[in-house]
Order: sequence, then structure tokens, then C-alpha cells
Amino acid sequence: MLKFNKKTNKLEFESYHHELQDVKSPNLFRETFQYDEIPKIAFNGEVVPMNTPDEIWITDTTFRDGQQAFTPFTVKQIADIFTFLHRLGGPNGIIRQSEFFLYSDKDKAAVRKCQELDYKFPIITSWIRAVKEDFKLVREMGLKETGILTSASDYHIFLKLKKTRKEALDMYLGIVKDALSEGIIPRCHFEDITRADFYGFVVPFATELMKLSKESGIPIKIRACDTLGLGVSYPGASMPRNVNGIMHGFTYYAGVPSEYLEWHAHNDFYRGLTNSTNCWLYGCCAVNGTVLGIGERTGNIPIEALAMEYAAFRGTENGMDLSVITEIADYFRKEIHYDIPKNQPFVGANCNMTRAGIHADGLLKEPEIYSSFDTDKILKRPLEVEITDRAGLAGIAYWYNTQLPSLIKSEKKLDKNNPAIVKIKEEIDLIFKDGRIPALSDEELIDLAKKYLPQYI
Repeated sequence: MLKFNKKTNKLEFESYHHELQDVKSPNLFRETFQYDEIPKIAFNGEVVPMNTPDEIWITDTTFRDGQQAFTPFTVKQIADIFTFLHRLGGPNGIIRQSEFFLYSDKDKAAVRKCQELDYKFPIITSWIRAVKEDFKLVREMGLKETGILTSASDYHIFLKLKKTRKEALDMYLGIVKDALSEGIIPRCHFEDITRADFYGFVVPFATELMKLSKESGIPIKIRACDTLGLGVSYPGASMPRNVNGIMHGFTYYAGVPSEYLEWHAHNDFYRGLTNSTNCWLYGCCAVNGTVLGIGERTGNIPIEALAMEYAAFRGTENGMDLSVITEIADYFRKEIHYDIPKNQPFVGANCNMTRAGIHADGLLKEPEIYSSFDTDKILKRPLEVEITDRAGLAGIAYWYNTQLPSLIKSEKKLDKNNPAIVKIKEEIDLIFKDGRIPALSDEELIDLAKKYLPQYI
């Protein structure tokens, strides 16, 4: 049957129908996933078309998945971080939703505290097990949407749940129907999708969900979970690892609207952010992450990275306040006492700092030479240099020009050949010649300024 596709403006065959393959033994894709070897990346040469939605957004799981592998937050800390998310995402809801546990008294108190803030965004949602009793918790908290664990791979269906695909499918559909009967929007978490039989289970399951959605008039969302970070976004990569193919398959074969789709990734193989942004490109509206990328093992996808990618993709911040990223990092250091890796992009102590004299010389002449964007304007973090034995005259001059208030306000800056800068460098060289290894502290550099640049103190 031919049907005109308004998205592609082409006539296309609508005869694809994938039925559940209720196999007797699990398909563990052993050619790809041999447990005693690194997982292989296979290619079949099939390239799917980009299908970027009209609108894309970010969702948050800091208080659910992120907190599973992190020091537990207090209720106050959760409310504070939730407020940061609200401010970062802005009035247009670029950070659209935030997900919470509901099981402990503290979980419930945190939800209530965030509800009292009465923010339009992020919308508060929950996560529950695939059991009917848990819907009582969702109703008690007055939430309109909840995530439900619906594991997709045979690793989970056969080896963990001890069920067949048909039994798992029937169980999942039963739970979804329970949610619909309560008027709750179900968000089915297709756990371990990058090791799942996409055409034998994932597409048939998604197709059934879309039938239920149409019958009930209630959206049924799908969160595709790359639980072990195995997804790849290389053109022509084989399923089930092909992220682009997964998104294309959901929209094309199962008829899932882009606004019902969400991607949840982990960073086990350093591919988390790239895979997530490719999901935006290939048909998924929502991409899920956590503040600073906290989460199990190697973590989830950093919300701050997704916010920066959104601005890069759309050419606009669309109401976001990216300077909040710096406030979040400061809060985690000071209030939660979390040691953020110094080289972590956007939030690490060294993310906009140089130690190399040649780089500092470039910054002194023109910041754009060694900086890709105005970190002071966008993140409220001016470029920095750290003074070591490699900082050079330019590094020392740059430090004083950007750290001494009188020089910051002055239009006239110190040149690297200024006699006082030369003398300060000579003294610093002697310090490191005596075996000093750590960089000079701010206090030490101020003491040198008192000695050689007293007019600026």
C-alpha cells in the first residue's frame, strides 16, 4: 500500500509489518557480544535518512538514575538542583522533564518540595517497576506521567525475568493498560535496547503500544535505553547497535511519533553524547541526561553538554541560561563536596585554563586564538592561566591582567615585556629551580605583585 509521507514529501510503501518472534531460546547476538572479547561493531551498509523533529528538548534523570550511583542528596539539595535545572532550561522548557523515585519517605518529600516551587518546567515525572501496585504511589503524588521498566533484550527477558518474549510482552502491555485506566501517561523504558532483537521484539512491542495509544487517546512514550553504552552512530552500522537505525525504525516501522520518543544513554565506550545528539538528528525529540553526567559506572550524559549541543544545533539558546552551568558546578563543589574532574568540559577547574606559555601568549594577544567561545560571557567563567614553570612571561602578564581588580577595570594592560613582569618571572624561575612542582597559589602571586607591582594593589 502506498502512502504519502508528509515528513519526506514522498510516496512510500506502508506494507511493513513486524510480528513478534516468540523464539524458544534467547538471541544474545553472540557474534557481536562474546563476553570474553570487546563487543564488535559490525556493518551492513544500510544508511537511514536523517529525520530531525521540528522541536527537540532535554529530559533529566539526576534524581533517579544519577542518584543510584552517587552520594544520596538531601531534600534541600534536590530542590536546589531542581531550581538550577529550571533556570538552565529556561521558560521554553528546553529541559522539559525531571524524573524521581517515589519509594522512600525522602523520595516523596523531595517531590513535594519541588512541586511547591510551582515551576512550569521541568515537569516532574516518576519511575516505577512494572507492577500494578506502584501506580498507587504515582496517584498519591499527583503525577501525570511515569516511567515503567520494560526490559527489551533477551538478556533481560530470558536470563533475568525468566520469561519468553510473548510472556514479557503480555506482562508489559497489561501494566501499560493499568496506567491508561488510571489516566496516567506511561513511558516505557526499553532497557538494554542495543542488545535487543529490534525487528523480532522491539518493533512489534512498539507497534502494540501505538495501537493502545490510538485507542485510548493517551500518549504512550518510549524511552530507548542504551543501558551498557553499546550504541554506535556510524553510518551503515548493523543492528541492534545502530542508534540512527533504532530511531528510524521506531518512527518508520512502528509509527512512533517523534514527540513520544526519548533516548537514554550511558558513556561506557565514550560514545554517550554523540549517540544522544544523533538521536535528535534521526527522529527523537527528547534526550535524557544527568547533571554533571553522574550515574552508574561511567555515568549518564551530562545535562550541561546537551544544553551546549542544543545551542549549537539550533543556533540559539532559546531562553536557556548557560551561565547556570557554572553555578551548578560551584554548588556541587561547595555544598555537596563533589570532586569534579578538573578536565571535565564546561565544569572542570581546568576547562578554560592553560599552563602553556605559548597558549598564554596567544590569549594575551587575542582570546579567540585559544578559546572557541567567550567563556566569560556565556558561562561567566573568564579564561584563566595557571602559573607553573611553563607559564612564561605571557602567562604571568595574563594572570595579573585578569586577576588584579585595578587591571581588570583598566583599558591599559601589562605587556609581557614589562620590567616588573620580567622580574616576577625571574623569581618564579628560581622557585621552580629549587624543586617546586605545584603551581603557584593566588596568594603567592599577590605577594609578588605587592613586591613588583605595588601600584596595582
